[in-house]
Amino acid sequence: MEASTSPELTTFAEDVLRGLSSTPKQLSSKYFYDDEGSRLFQEIMKLPEYYLTRAEFKLFSEQKDAICSAFTEDAEGLDVIELGAGDGTKTAILIEHLLAEGVDFTYSPIDISQEANEILSARFREKFPALKIAPHTGDYFKVLGSLKNGSSKRRKVLMFLGSNIGNFLQQKALDFFRQLRAVMNREDRLFIGFDMQKDPRVIVAAYDDAQGVTAAFNLNLLERINRELGGDFDLSKFSHYAQYRPLECAARSFLISREKQTVHIAGLNRSFDFEQWEAIFMEISQKYTRSMIEELAADSGFEIETEFFDEENFYTNSLWQPSQNHLR
Repeated sequence: MEASTSPELTTFAEDVLRGLSSTPKQLSSKYFYDDEGSRLFQEIMKLPEYYLTRAEFKLFSEQKDAICSAFTEDAEGLDVIELGAGDGTKTAILIEHLLAEGVDFTYSPIDISQEANEILSARFREKFPALKIAPHTGDYFKVLGSLKNGSSKRRKVLMFLGSNIGNFLQQKALDFFRQLRAVMNREDRLFIGFDMQKDPRVIVAAYDDAQGVTAAFNLNLLERINRELGGDFDLSKFSHYAQYRPLECAARSFLISREKQTVHIAGLNRSFDFEQWEAIFMEISQKYTRSMIEELAADSGFEIETEFFDEENFYTNSLWQPSQNHLR
């Protein structure tokens, strides 16, 4: 196959080549979310071990009035923009409340999966006929760049929920927030979900569920390489492994080669050798302390306006405003 058939496929091919050529081998977790990956992640969020979704859902349910009040305070209308909206279950709580309060707002979900966006949009249009919804499919920053409006007095509220920021290493998290800051005005807000540090046993179970859904989610990336880049990965020869490192406050996921093998990827015109038990680093899931969040906000040009915690302090949604020291 020709890896250059589209810019997106070219980028995917380049990243796979770079990752499998590196030592240790790695693949970017941003490619988990093709249509099948998005479907599997919806299953993960329903698992008993995966506390994150339940914690954020409960937080929204119990504190929706305070959250929406923080969004709307001193604002002349809202543009609620969600990055990686998924199925929108938690967001629906806030949307319903904003509609009930008669707030003038639009909702724009941004997702890399066209199918996920179409399903979400259809569900929300049926559930909320009065909702003004404008979905966008593609890269966050390309879409946000097209939505940038320096003269608008409406407040943009950018939402990045589900502790997705935990998938970024520290420098990439800083770069991500700085890029978001670049498309924000002083009156805009950033609303982020953070998974807090807790019992390591609780954390590792969330990334290694008994039903094997998380394993299928990770292995699906190899299947995507097979489908889109002409790879010949045999998924039965790889196994999922997850760990948690308390000193780093980070969970990590790997795919382990169960035997010595060679994998050919036609779209790259390359073969890759694996030793038995060799690992492919797949994902990091950073957990946070409050001091880590404060430092991340300050270093990326934001101030923490307010925070919302669940009753167990498992999880927080933090509302940031651009710092006065970083005004455009």
